[in-house]
Amino acid sequence: MIDRADILEEITAIAPPGAHLDGAILARMRELSAALVAVSADSVAEFRRYLAVMDRGIVMPDQLVADLLAGRTMLVTGASGCIGSALLGQLARYRPARVVTLDVAGPPAEPHTTHCRLDIRDRDALVDLVADIRPDVVFHQAAQRDPGLAERAVRRTVTTNVLGTRNLVEACARAGVPRLVHASTGKALRPYTTDVYAASKRAAELIVTDAATRGMQTASAVRFTHVVDNAIVLSRFRAWRASGEALRVHSVDLPFYVQSALESAQLLLVAALSTGLAGLELHAIRNLDWPISVLDVAIGVMAEHGVAPLHITGHDPGYEEQAYPGLYDPALAGDVSPMINAFEAPGVRASASPDVDVVTSRLVLSGDAHRRLAELDEVCAHDSDPRAVRSGLDRLSRATLHDTLDHVDTAVLRRVCDLTRPHRSRLNAANAFVDGLVQARTTGSAGVGARREPADAQVASVGAR
Repeated sequence: MIDRADILEEITAIAPPGAHLDGAILARMRELSAALVAVSADSVAEFRRYLAVMDRGIVMPDQLVADLLAGRTMLVTGASGCIGSALLGQLARYRPARVVTLDVAGPPAEPHTTHCRLDIRDRDALVDLVADIRPDVVFHQAAQRDPGLAERAVRRTVTTNVLGTRNLVEACARAGVPRLVHASTGKALRPYTTDVYAASKRAAELIVTDAATRGMQTASAVRFTHVVDNAIVLSRFRAWRASGEALRVHSVDLPFYVQSALESAQLLLVAALSTGLAGLELHAIRNLDWPISVLDVAIGVMAEHGVAPLHITGHDPGYEEQAYPGLYDPALAGDVSPMINAFEAPGVRASASPDVDVVTSRLVLSGDAHRRLAELDEVCAHDSDPRAVRSGLDRLSRATLHDTLDHVDTAVLRRVCDLTRPHRSRLNAANAFVDGLVQARTTGSAGVGARREPADAQVASVGAR
């Protein structure tokens, strides 16, 4: 039998990242892809497991949710998307008096809702709308969610994900909204990154955290991972196969966790039960099962729809190539959701659902972070150059990293430092920056006067992107 590893090695050898794919190369890649599918029964089984996740749900505290939602007014941003539709279906079970949807797109298919076509980047219109609706609970999902697009549409991503979230927090605080539930992402567990999408969602999560900790707004949040129902990678593989293009895979060894739109909607409802204590209660599904390999998804698509050339391309911009080595603590990993990082994991506790972990963050953004946010707002308003917007986002990200580490116990930082030490010589620039700050705090060298970098140092890492 042909060895699977040998097939992958030859595919990579004849078409390395960036190679021109002429007719002869594509024909050979197609032959090799057919051979790969033939010896990959396990991959096909994994692909079926991946698709079956769409039927997965979590245990719901139905009576508690019903007591919270019945007879009350809901506002759902980003309601026309996949998770928004799933959330509307779940909300209907608990008989709210009124559901208002908000999106830049048309109305969702769910009946018995009132739709408002509005962009959350329009602060004044958003403030007026929330004041007029006076919702009891706001579920915030509106975002630009494509990491690859974020690298090309930097301003659009930042103004939507960061400034749009800031606008909604302000609108809810002004209107006295009792509860705000923010949809974040597993990418936001990275303490610092120069990837635009992940950095924008991290900033948004911390803006909501700051408002909750300061008592401006009762808020909670959830971290989603890859949602199978609206998976970008699956839709791309199927589209490429249908058009006869090569299936482009970043790496043959790229595992990722997955969840369903139903689980995502249910997670939002569990998070709505937040107690309202000072700080942000962050929720994540505890058991996401074994991660899926992106290569298995590609092979499964070929087994389902027909063989196409498989191209191992390397990582595209926006998709982190190197994970921060201290992100997960092996001593806690089996007991804590993979959507919660090593800085947060020691504080994890049970939630109202046995399937959901919750941890409270009481982070307060520093004056420096608020200044960086104001500067980013100014840049987005007056400068369309994506490099300027990217630089402004990076300044904010670095300021919030300092704030994040200031709120982590020294013993936890020492543990993260120990986990990172064996990998230190191989860290990329972003992870080396995090590691340097963690080391400084564990040795006591991060004094008040030294904790912020000069502006020219802050932009150095993004100027070449």
